[in-house]
Amino acid sequence: MEAKLQNKRPKHLNLFKIKQPLPAVISILHRVSGALLFFPGIPLLLCSLQMLLESEQGFDALRDYLSNPMIKVMLLLPIWFFSHHLFAGIRHLASDLHIGMTLTQARMSSLLVVAMGVLLTVLIGMLLW
Repeated sequence: MEAKLQNKRPKHLNLFKIKQPLPAVISILHRVSGALLFFPGIPLLLCSLQMLLESEQGFDALRDYLSNPMIKVMLLLPIWFFSHHLFAGIRHLASDLHIGMTLTQARMSSLLVVAMGVLLTVLIGMLLW
């Protein structure tokens, strides 16, 4: 009796050892980037907006802070979060409309999301410098 129960138990799947296809990775990164844009992204954005609008000294302090090259490099990460989230969201909307549902189209749109996210990040990064 106990041997039969052992066979029916679910197996433990280690998700870190399973190689996910690119569309799945893009979907997971879409969720992660959205969560990171929400927190700490929104509080940091609101804090800097308050500092910007509070006084002329606050504006100067924020401008001096953002002119630091290390801060500019660190800003590239949230910029990539935003651009990836934007293009992956467009991809998800297209899939909701049943556009790009075949395997080759899903892989191609995933590659396009990565390429466009990196390209937009590089372009905005060039504007920062």
